[in-house]
Formats: sequence, C-alpha cells, structure tokens
Amino acid sequence: MFNYPQEEEKILKFWEDNKIFEKSLEQTLRPAQGKRKDFVFYDGPPFATGTPHYGHLLQSVIKDAIPRYKTMQGFYVERQWGWDCHGLPIENIVEKELGTKGKKEIIEMGVKKFNDLCRDKIFIFINEWEKMIPRFGRWADMTNPYRTMDFEYMQKEWWAFKQLYNKGLIYEDYRSMHICPRCETTLSQGEVAEGYKNIKDLSVTVKLKVKNPEKHNLPENTFILAWTTTPWTLPGNVALAVGEKIKYVLVKAENENYIVAENRLSSLRGPVATSQMLAGTAISMTGIATPSTAVEARNDGYEIIKTFLGNDLVGLEYEPLFDYYKKDLNLKNRENGWRVVSADFVTTEDGTGIVHIAPAFGADDMALGKQKNLPFVQHVKMDGTFKEETKKFIGLDLKPRAKNKPEEIREADLTMVKYLEEKNLVFSHEKYEHSYPHCWRCDTALLNYATSSWFVAVEKIKPTLLKTAENINWSPTHIKEGRFGQWLEGARDWSISRQRFWANTIPVWRCEKCKKEMVFASAEELEKLSGIKVNDLHKDIVDQVIFDCACGNKMIRVPDVLDTWFDSGSVPFATNREIPADYIGEAQDHTRAWFYYMHVLSGALFEKPAFKNCTVTGMILAEDGKKMSKKLKNYPDPTYMIEKYGADPIRFYMLTSPVVQAENLSFSEKGVDEIVKKNIGRLQNVLSFYQLYQNQTPASCSSKNILDLWILSRLNELIKDVTYGYENYRVDLATRPITDFIDDFSVWYLRRSRDRFKEESPDKKDALSTLRYVLYNLSLVIAPAMPFFAEYIFIATKEDKDPESVHLCKWPEAKEINKKILNQMQEVRDIVAKALGERVVKGIKVKQPLSSLKIKNASEQFYGIVPNELAELIKDEVNVKEIIFDEKISGEVELDINLTEELKEEGILREIIRTLQGERKNQNLVPTDKISAKISAPDYEKNIIEKNKELLLKEFRATEITTELGTELKIEIQKVESH
Repeated sequence: MFNYPQEEEKILKFWEDNKIFEKSLEQTLRPAQGKRKDFVFYDGPPFATGTPHYGHLLQSVIKDAIPRYKTMQGFYVERQWGWDCHGLPIENIVEKELGTKGKKEIIEMGVKKFNDLCRDKIFIFINEWEKMIPRFGRWADMTNPYRTMDFEYMQKEWWAFKQLYNKGLIYEDYRSMHICPRCETTLSQGEVAEGYKNIKDLSVTVKLKVKNPEKHNLPENTFILAWTTTPWTLPGNVALAVGEKIKYVLVKAENENYIVAENRLSSLRGPVATSQMLAGTAISMTGIATPSTAVEARNDGYEIIKTFLGNDLVGLEYEPLFDYYKKDLNLKNRENGWRVVSADFVTTEDGTGIVHIAPAFGADDMALGKQKNLPFVQHVKMDGTFKEETKKFIGLDLKPRAKNKPEEIREADLTMVKYLEEKNLVFSHEKYEHSYPHCWRCDTALLNYATSSWFVAVEKIKPTLLKTAENINWSPTHIKEGRFGQWLEGARDWSISRQRFWANTIPVWRCEKCKKEMVFASAEELEKLSGIKVNDLHKDIVDQVIFDCACGNKMIRVPDVLDTWFDSGSVPFATNREIPADYIGEAQDHTRAWFYYMHVLSGALFEKPAFKNCTVTGMILAEDGKKMSKKLKNYPDPTYMIEKYGADPIRFYMLTSPVVQAENLSFSEKGVDEIVKKNIGRLQNVLSFYQLYQNQTPASCSSKNILDLWILSRLNELIKDVTYGYENYRVDLATRPITDFIDDFSVWYLRRSRDRFKEESPDKKDALSTLRYVLYNLSLVIAPAMPFFAEYIFIATKEDKDPESVHLCKWPEAKEINKKILNQMQEVRDIVAKALGERVVKGIKVKQPLSSLKIKNASEQFYGIVPNELAELIKDEVNVKEIIFDEKISGEVELDINLTEELKEEGILREIIRTLQGERKNQNLVPTDKISAKISAPDYEKNIIEKNKELLLKEFRATEITTELGTELKIEIQKVESH
C-alpha cells in the first residue's frame, strides 16, 4: 500500500545523501553557460524560543516555493537562515524562570549574569526547528545562519546608527510615549499597534472647585466638571483645557454649580436640581456598585445660570484635587498651574467638553504643557507604582490585578475614585469599554508616560520613504495603499531605545560633565579611543568601557539598548546582501514591523526600498475560527499532521488557500485529507497506471490522437498559468490550476485512454509516450509547491539523459496551446455531463447501453477537424450507440431510453464485466495476470455469459470460465500461475 509520508522520508534522505540542495545552488552560482543571474531573497529571522507552528510553516512554504521556482529558472538564490536573538521575547523567558518581579532585581543579580542566562535560552528549541524545516520540504542554509547577537552583525548596526546620527536622523528627546510598566521600557509605534485589546476601565467625572469665583462673577461652590478614563493620572493634573469657541454653561444643581459644555449637558449623569439628592455610589475593591437612586440628567433638570464661550474661561483658577505638588515651592512653572487653558484638540464628542491635562501622561498634554509653560508633575514611577510624595497612595500599582482579565478594573483607579468620592469631588463614574494597548510580549496594559528616548527621525525622511515605496510590488496588491501605505503615511519618529539588558547597545558615549557625545561605528573605533579591547557589544561588556573626555571628566555609555526591530531591520546590510531584495515575505502584521523597519533603515541609509516584491499572508486559525491555543488543544499538532499525511499535502493546502492573499484560514485536517485524495491520490493512481505499462518508450509530444493533443494543450496551458502566478508572486494562482489539471488528467484523460494501453499498436506507443511526457513535465511544474511528490514522479519518469533530481531541472516553457481542441473537449465534457444527468433523472445506470443521444445546438466548431473522434468519446462515455444532432428536441440533450433485448443483454454483460474487474482489483491483480473464473447466475444471465464467453475470456485474460445456475450473480476468480 502506498504510504506517502514514508516516501517523503526516503526522498528527504535522497536529497541529503546526494546534496541536491547544494548542487542546485552550485549550478546556478557557476552556470555552465552564460552569466550568473542573482535573485536576492531575505529570510526574516524567527526566534527559536518555541517550536515551529503553522504560522511559521505557512511562511516557510511560500519562502520555499518562490526560490525553488527562481532556481529552476536559472537564478542563484542564496537562502541563508537567520535567528532573532535579542529583546523581550528572550528576557521574559529568563525572568519567568527566575521569578523576578522587576528590573531592580535584575540589576541586583547583575546584568552579566542575566545576559548570560539570556544567551543560554536563545536556542532552546533549535533542534526542533532544524528537524521540522527540512522535513517540511524547505531548503534553507541552517548550518550557516546569521544571528542578530553575533559580533559582526551587531557592528553593522553600530555602523548604521552612526550613519544616521551623522545625517541628523538620530536624536534624543524627552516625550510622552507608551511604556510597559512590567518590562519598564519604552515601546515603538509598531509594537504598541500589535497589542490592542478591548478592556473595561473606570471613567470618572470629577469636580474641581473654582478659586475666588467672585472675581469672575461666579457664585460660591462653583465647580468645573472634567471627565477622564484614567483616574490614576489625576494627581498629575496641572490644568484644564477648553475649546475657545465651544459654548459652555454654568448650571445650578441643589447647592452646587457646575461648568460644562452646553451640548454635553444632556448626557451627564450626576446630581440634579430636584428634591431628591443622588445617593452616594459605593465603590468596592472588586468593582463599581450601581447607584441606588440614579436619575439621568436632562436640560430641564438643571437651572442654567449663565452661558459663555471657552475663551471666557481661560485663566480661571481652581483648587487641585491633590495638593502634593502645589505646595512644592521648587516646582518649575508652579505659578502657571491649576488654571483653565485653551487647546485645539478639545471636542464635545464625549465627556464634559473640558479636558483634564497631565503633561507627564499624554502626547497632547505634554505638547500643551510646553506651549503654556505648565508645571510638569510625574507622580508615577516607570514600574507603574505611585511615588513617595503621593502619601496614602505610595506603592499603589497601576498594573492590572489579574493578568488576561480585561473586565477587571485597575485597583489604582478604584482606590483613586473612592478617595475622591469621600472628599465629595466625584460627580459621576461608570465602567467604560474601549480598545487599549498592551505589551506585545508580556500582555501588560501599557502606560502613556513621559520619558527620555532615542529616535530615528522618520518624519523628516517620510517623502523619501513614500517615494521609494511606490516601487514595491505587493501580493495582495491592496497592501500597497492599504495596511502598509496607510501605516507609512501616519508614521511617526521611531523610538529605537529600550531600557533593558539583552540587546545590541546604543553606541553613544557622553561626558558626565560637559555632555559632549561621541558615537562609534565599530568596536575598532571604540578600542582606538579607549585603549580597551572590545570583542562583544552587549551591555554588560561595553558599559565597562569608560574613558577620559577632553574636559578631564569621564565618558560613559548612555544606558539604553537598541530596539530588537533595529536588529531585524538591519538584515539587508548586516548580512552583506544586495539592496533591494528581489523578494521577501511574512504575515500581514509585519506591514507595521519587519517590512516597515527595513524600509525605514534602507530609505534613511541608501534612499532605496529594502525590497521589490513582498508576499503577505493572513493568520492561520483553529478550525472553529478561534486563535490556535496550546492550552485549548484546538488544532492538530504539525508533527502529527506531517507523520500522518506528509508535508506536501499541508504545503499545497496552504498555498491554494485564501491565507496567501492576506485572508485568515481556519485550518482543517479535512482540508488536508481532501488534498491527499484529490491531488496526490489521483496523481499516484495515474503514475501507478503508467508503471504497469512502462517500457523503454521515450517521452514524446508528437501524438496526433485527439486525447493526447488535448492533454498536451492542457499541460501547456498549465505551465503558462503557473508561470504567471509565480512571476507575479501570486502563489495561489500558481497552484490552484494544478488541481484542475490533475482532475482532467486522471478523471478524463486516463480514463478515456485506458483501452489504448491494452493492445500492442502505434496508438499504445503514442499513449505511453504522451503519458510519460505529461507526468515528467508535471513533476517540474509542481516541484516548487510539492517538492517531494515532484521528485517521486520525476524519478519514475525521467530518462538517462536527465538530471538526477527534478530540482536540478530547468523550468518548462509553455509550447503551443491549441485553443480549438481545448474548446472542443470542453464542449464534449459539457454534453457528457448533461447526458449523464439525464440518466440519473431517468434512473438508468451508465452500464446500460442506450440506442441514441440527441444533441441540440452543438457549436459549429464541433464539426471541426476531428468530429468523429469527439463523437466517439461522447458515445463511449454516455454509453450510447449513436449521436444525433437535432434542433427540434425540447432540452439540450435527449436520451432514447427504449431498451431492446440486445441492449438489455449488453447491459447485463457490462455489469458482469464490472463485477469481474472488481474481483481482480480486490485481489490486487495486475493486467498481465491470468485468471480462471467460476460464475453462478440466474438462467437469463447464465445464457448471456455462455453466449459471450470468448469476449469475457479475452477481456479478463482468463484461461477458463465455468458457469452454473444460481439465484443471483456470484463470481469467484483465482489467479493462474504461469509456468
């Protein structure tokens, strides 16, 4: 029995023993004829911190198929594997094993020790990768990979940093940006975009009491209402912002007065001017209780006292909710704080139309703070805990109490609101559901936090990046103007520094006193100036390099390390490759990651795009449409699937699916099984049939038989279609036509040609040479997508003059496509399908011959060069004696279902033949095996058998057929051993 996974293992060993991959590289590196042609391919580096999953396998099959195709075209395609080695993915693993709770513990244990542990964890699953990738049929040089942690690779990044620095494209700045409080580091725009998820936060509308209201003709107990979804930032409040042209109102509610935007009045919930006061809302540490007597505020529930524009409110002072910083006489710009200012970003879409301003915790807030010279108050540490000066809130943690529970509101927010409510400074509060960024590695909710970082000035070079992006071809094409184009249009300066440990280092040394900076492009430059030997650029090593500044003080390295995306974005020049690459490919999240960062660095350094062509895939999900989860075990293990079905069926399943056009795929084992049955199984049957009759007949495409002419045209049509797909990086268009061809080849061509192989004749020779030719060339066409099965077919059909492997062959060129024959045969098949449909409707089996089939409106071309052959195909397939063209029939086809005695006898005889064929197959007999048969049948059928015994003897290579009377048809056969 054919065991395909075992055959793949044999072929894998054949490749390895005979160094087929190496030979494919060698023959294109040093071609026997003509000049070398290079096809530049960058392979994005994965982490080896987990086993390969379906996402990795998806990328592998595309990044294998296209280079295989280009290699067969004669291009030299270097396929150096790469490993991502730095950053939070590695650090988080080590931290988890150590049980550390923050950076402080890492510093206490020592950066060197921590980095050594990280180095040990990089390749935990490298054996699994080095086994899986080749077994999946991917050819890549994994013995000589580039590694982002290697000394030379890291030096190339230093070189790039200095180039950018000298161009004025790198700078250090203090600004509000997203940080991860658990990892205690800044994150880039792309990293932030990766981690958005819906969560429930606590929004609160607070009451800020106006100071000296009489100076502004305002009554006593006047409060400004401000809304926020981040109550924890309220201690950092230093101003309230209004829109200059927005209308605001002063309203009375019981004993208090409120200032709020006029068109936000009706949406407020809180105290109203009625005899019923709003009962206090209890806040527990587990959630928010519903108010016992909540009354929805409406315009008629308030007494509007006054209306004014926002500009009239500017300068109005108020009492801070927390006075920790107001009392600090050394606070810069203290005199400008806790007053109303104007801002153009204020809207009335939500909240109160008045914005709480905390410059330390938001980009808009910080920009406004600089513009208005507001005090800067940062009451939270980078680890997400409150500072000492916040008194009763000291140590309060902003990180969620329970990871992966977005319904849980932060304890800090609950505590803050409860405290303010006790002070009667809360107007209202409610749960607020919104999308919020989380750390792409540890899943902690991020904070918008003002801190220092190094940046690449992306916005300065955006015109260059947009221009070079015009030359990139994307598959699917909508990525160009869509995900990638839109991301590029909105790109901001790239924060490239991280406050971590295991990463490449920022090569900047700064004097402690005069602040002079020196940037180094290599270890050699650093050694010359410092006199210290440097053979490793990691933090624990280079931080020890301290040397004298011209001013007499010490030059020490700035403490930050580089973003790990700077590592992978440096692949083109760090691996000494030509820029731009001809091809790259990854999943669609890389439009904001690897694709983007390579494009930025290539544009900034060389004013070129990093790549010319890019394939973008969607995500592989579990069969139920949910994310694949090891915990839920909602998907079959890749190793199990390869052992059960082989690699090629999975490869072909992926390549023909919508996932290669950036759509999601719900992975189905049934889908893979269907590939086995419809493609590999059918093609294996064709190959087995060929092997039954194979001899020394060479492959040829010179036959004039209508079936041969048709299948050869279909083959050339296939070559043309597949070539077009690969040339345009549409791997779906390069693979889907293969399924249709296999169906035509096995279900139509071979079935209609079987009888041609039985008798020695020129037609048998034509059929055999054509079959060999088609199988041979089909092996070339499927080689990029199904490399194992291609090799299996190639070995069975190649001639002595051919290369030892299909993967050392040239890509086939499409010859003439006879459109007329293709159209004729399609019409034949359409007519057959309709006629067989009529048989089903009438309840007449195909084995029962009928006298005639009438056809209406057959096209003129049907009467072309070979009408008789085409008509014979229809007659044989539909099992009729005559074809009649008749314009007068009501339907498109019409069967004569009147059965003569002769037709009945022939039908029974065909049923007997079918049963005999089944018995031969059950006993695994080959066509050349002779048999003896014993047939038991009712009298009518027995007479038919006796009458046609000579035909049956010949049909089944039987030496003897005996008959006896029975109640039903029963056949027993026995193989006759030849002597």
